[in-house]
Amino acid sequence: QVHLVESGGGLVQAGGSLRLSCAAKERIDSDYVTAWFRQAPGKEREFLASRTWSSGSTVYSDHAKGRFAISRDNAKNTVDLQINALKPEDTANYYCAASSKLIALVVPTPLNYEYWGQGTQVTVST
Repeated sequence: QVHLVESGGGLVQAGGSLRLSCAAKERIDSDYVTAWFRQAPGKEREFLASRTWSSGSTVYSDHAKGRFAISRDNAKNTVDLQINALKPEDTANYYCAASSKLIALVVPTPLNYEYWGQGTQVTVST
């Protein structure tokens, strides 16, 4: 069992940046995959980026390439999501997820992820 807790969301003006963090309460096995998704009201959960926990291989959705960056903070034992040049359409609840299945890195459907955080809200104002 892996318990994930997101933080770092908030209200930000368009053009600004945010860094979201996902902390795991338990040790994450080296072969796990972690990822960030988001979900806006009335929309499906959308994949943004995934990263293998130890080797650091990453995959980004086409939408996330360029403005989003997933990384691991070894000191804090977190997986972070840096979002730059925020737009109002980035407003959503952002979720961290973890999977014991390596396939989740390249087939990042929500069903491939067993563990989820509660989400952190990001609101971008004009």
